[in-house]
Amino acid sequence: MRLQLQITTRDIPHSEALESHIRKKAEKLETFYPNIIGCRVVIEVPHKHKQQGRMFNVRLDITVPGKELVVNREPDEDVYVALRDAFGAAKRQLEDYGRRQRGEIKAHAPVLHGRVVRLMPEEGYGFVATPDGQELYFHRENLANNNFEQLEEGSEVQFLEDIGSEGFQAKRVSTGKHHVEEPEEAEPRLTGPAR
Repeated sequence: MRLQLQITTRDIPHSEALESHIRKKAEKLETFYPNIIGCRVVIEVPHKHKQQGRMFNVRLDITVPGKELVVNREPDEDVYVALRDAFGAAKRQLEDYGRRQRGEIKAHAPVLHGRVVRLMPEEGYGFVATPDGQELYFHRENLANNNFEQLEEGSEVQFLEDIGSEGFQAKRVSTGKHHVEEPEEAEPRLTGPAR
């Protein structure tokens, strides 16, 4: 085990079996993220607990390059169950952290705005014009609120752009007031000839 492990127990008698169990769990964390610098495990019995029996609270502080991950699980009557839950949560956090470092977590696509320019109601599809003049296909099944019959040419929509089998298309198309509307220009006032 390369990581530095610190085990602290509060209001619990020391147990070699428990410490050995914790060491094995901590070593296994390195298989999910090999660059762990340190791991601090604190097991305690919270005072003034109203339930019968002792409840074990487990907290893990895991130091990785550039961050400290903290896991604090709900107490459990069985110390081994509390440890299992805490180390399971730590495993998920370490896997997510590793994926973020490798750039494997996708960024959300930006929501775009456009206007319906053509509709083919019998076939169930249409086209949205983007602000840059591009026209994107969308199918009635790509509407977020299932209101294809209420769409009209000229309707303002918001959507996500996605790549389909025949190029870019609009997905999750929705209507409504999703953006600030531009103010209408005032009509010019007619004035009589200057005198």
